[in-house]
Amino acid sequence: MARNVKHVLIGREEIAGMVRSVGARINADYAGREVMLVCVLKGACVFLSDLMRVLDVPVAIDFMSVSSYGSGTSTTGTVRILRDLDADIAGKHVIVVEDIVDTGLTLRYLKEMLSTRRPASIAVCAAFDKPARRKVHVEVEYVGMTIPDEFIVGYGLDFGGKYRNLPDVCVLSDDDGQGGTK
Repeated sequence: MARNVKHVLIGREEIAGMVRSVGARINADYAGREVMLVCVLKGACVFLSDLMRVLDVPVAIDFMSVSSYGSGTSTTGTVRILRDLDADIAGKHVIVVEDIVDTGLTLRYLKEMLSTRRPASIAVCAAFDKPARRKVHVEVEYVGMTIPDEFIVGYGLDFGGKYRNLPDVCVLSDDDGQGGTK
């Protein structure tokens, strides 16, 4: 465990069970149909990798990169598309794969923008949901786990580009290891 981790919030075994559970729901809901998983980089890449391996339905994947955080721990409120999809999603069953939903601002923007591209359907799958921080209502069809309002890292989630590689979801100590406190 990294020296700046205060404690493990969700262990890797619990995460693996969550992924299997979410995957089973998607398999049931999309039986007989192909889905296009749209991974929101960078945080959701670990979740996407685990999720697509438990899906039995035919799967295609694509990636988007968006930013609303900059280098801090709170959203700027402005969503910027840094990398757009390569694939045309018209007529496809799209599932946006997110690492975490907190304010809902980024996700609401993404859903509205992707809806203009005429997919057959659009749903959201998030590994973690932090409803205490929600600023706007956004429908999240597949939620792995609801978590408390703590700043978490690991399992793809970062702070300043670090900690994504931790296999557990962890809470950082007040000393973030980067010369300051959060």
